[in-house]
Amino acid sequence: MKNNKILIVISNYYEEIGNNLLKGSIQELKLSDIDYDIVYAPGCFEIPFIIKKNIKKYKGFIALGCVIRGETYHFNLIANECARKIMDISNEFLKPIGFGILTCENIKQANIRSDIRKKNKGKEAAKACINLL
Repeated sequence: MKNNKILIVISNYYEEIGNNLLKGSIQELKLSDIDYDIVYAPGCFEIPFIIKKNIKKYKGFIALGCVIRGETYHFNLIANECARKIMDISNEFLKPIGFGILTCENIKQANIRSDIRKKNKGKEAAKACINLL
């Protein structure tokens, strides 16, 4: 499957969480012998822009990051709009985008969902993208 190169777009806002999600995605891609590139975004809100900018260069994408609820409506805006735009891009260009952006109440939840030995959502996002190729 070497001709199906994937772009992993990862927010490094929560660096440890992002790195764990990335490890899970890379493990899964290597199991399927799929080449990949990695691009870092300053936050999750910028991920759709990077994907669309690179839409013609890759067969699929994996979006990784984390949004943690705070005291304001900002969490809802970022989480909802990011997810909506990623879905819009996937449907418009008919390209698979594995969604590995965590939306958590707190850092403890994010650690569990990114742990390479537990519920690593980066791994799940990679599997979804691979299955749709």
